[in-house]
Amino acid sequence: MSTRLSTYYIPTKKDLSKDVVLTSHQLMLKAGLIKQVSSGLYAWLPLGMRVLHKVSNIIRNELAKINCHEVILPTMQPQELWDQSGRGSYCGKETLKVQDRHGNSLIYGPTAEEVMTFIAGSDIKSYKNLPLSLHNIQWKFRDEIRPRFGVMRAREFLMMDAYSFDETEQKAEEAYSRHYEAYLKIFARMGLVAIPMKADTGEIGGDLSHEFLVLAQSGESEVIYEKTLEQVMNKIQKGEQVENLRSEISKHYAVTEEKFVEAEAPKTELVKTRGIEVGHIFYFGQKYSVPFNVQFQNKEGKLDYAYMGSYGIGVGRLIAAFIEANSDDKGIIWNKEISPFNVMLINVNPKDEAVTQKCDEIYNRLSQKFEVLYDDEDLSFGQKLSRAEMLGIRGIMLVSKKTLEQDCVEVRSRASGEVEMVKIAAL
Repeated sequence: MSTRLSTYYIPTKKDLSKDVVLTSHQLMLKAGLIKQVSSGLYAWLPLGMRVLHKVSNIIRNELAKINCHEVILPTMQPQELWDQSGRGSYCGKETLKVQDRHGNSLIYGPTAEEVMTFIAGSDIKSYKNLPLSLHNIQWKFRDEIRPRFGVMRAREFLMMDAYSFDETEQKAEEAYSRHYEAYLKIFARMGLVAIPMKADTGEIGGDLSHEFLVLAQSGESEVIYEKTLEQVMNKIQKGEQVENLRSEISKHYAVTEEKFVEAEAPKTELVKTRGIEVGHIFYFGQKYSVPFNVQFQNKEGKLDYAYMGSYGIGVGRLIAAFIEANSDDKGIIWNKEISPFNVMLINVNPKDEAVTQKCDEIYNRLSQKFEVLYDDEDLSFGQKLSRAEMLGIRGIMLVSKKTLEQDCVEVRSRASGEVEMVKIAAL
């Protein structure tokens, strides 16, 4: 949907607190994507919401391709479900607890293994009900002791978490691989290189886990990987098919600094850089299906417990990671898939009636096929251009008295910096 800047809400900022040090945090505040409400709590504003929706839709689209279906789970979860799984003690100071009017304890969900197992498990009675994969894009809360870096480490955050249920351990691992590959496709559509690395399972549990790290110099984690891995990652970025993708990637060495042991590293060329964790996947077998009694009748007519996996992506964190990897001294540089608008149309001479009339015509024409943000405000050309570059919209289109003399508009690519004059008739 297109809109005029004069009627839109983009509260851009110039002056920021000294505590705002991370590039993504600075640019998200400056460009009016978010606004801080309290420590670790952020409002997503209209421009940020557009990006949030586009990233969420990429996730939905890729998960739908592997038959992982969307549900909406409640943000508040009964304490008794956590006690049933044996994770009640996990609900420490980071977990927000409240009591309802009846004295029942509720948890603002930091994750959703218990709720999803309870819901899906109640309908799994036979092997014919399997496989089943469900996902949920919902707000989570973890009371971080030191929230920082904007939405990168906030207390309340939007997260996609998916869960798979299968009849055998082998089929569960196949589901794990499907989600693993879907993750790589999600990140590639955003133009991001996200390297999967074996990880600890932590409080989630299980014995198989990978975390996905977007390469960015500002990342919290140091990453060491075999340079030959870049060949596989390049194929993924280009959308090329790679057979047995998870197996192919696992042939190449890749670890975070915490897991790096020089004696175990290959003698081939290694790349040392930094990364930001944006996704984490786990296979935990029957860890949750047993306490929740998710039993089904298998093909032999015997009862068995479902085998499960869990898959998470921090949606807001992913956007911040994207900005860390795709920005310059002017501002954000959006990828075409998640840019809040396709085109930013700038009226360079808004007081000139002829220029304004032509801008209105162009805006109406382009809006039939593209999402256009029309800067019709009465500001100087320098202010308009600086704001456009900071917002990072991929195509910047300038209309002025000078361009109209040539019956053209000036088109600038935010990504490449290329400038060209385009005939209005050819737009």
